[in-house]
Amino acid sequence: MPSVPFHYVDLRAFCYATEDEKRVEGALRTFLPEEVEIERATSEGHHGDRIVVLSARVERADEMRHVLDRLSDLDTARELADELDERVDDNCSLFLRLDKQAAFGGDVRLGDGLTVRAKVEAYPATKEKAVENAREALETFIAEA
Repeated sequence: MPSVPFHYVDLRAFCYATEDEKRVEGALRTFLPEEVEIERATSEGHHGDRIVVLSARVERADEMRHVLDRLSDLDTARELADELDERVDDNCSLFLRLDKQAAFGGDVRLGDGLTVRAKVEAYPATKEKAVENAREALETFIAEA
């Protein structure tokens, strides 16, 4: 099993008043191991509507492998590897946005609704080193998929 060059992976989704919270949780669970707990925070939108923020952080290597394995199912995973310069910031964090509706159906596609933030291990902690490590990890998981 390959090593995982991430400190942690955060996943987050907003559940708006017009959405079923269980369905949004199901979309988020598409990427999470069963034992990972999802936190809930309730907020209020501009017009007073209720918004529930569902989030989870995975920090153990096996949990992160599970998330990466699901992300390797992306049809555009190879293109994603080419976009890493634009998806990794100066703080060595990798950002992805995934399609919430597709995730509810068990599919993995880039889109809107689910946010993934992965803190890339990089020594020294530079964007260039983080991009290199993220690319290597993604290509390894793609090759194994």
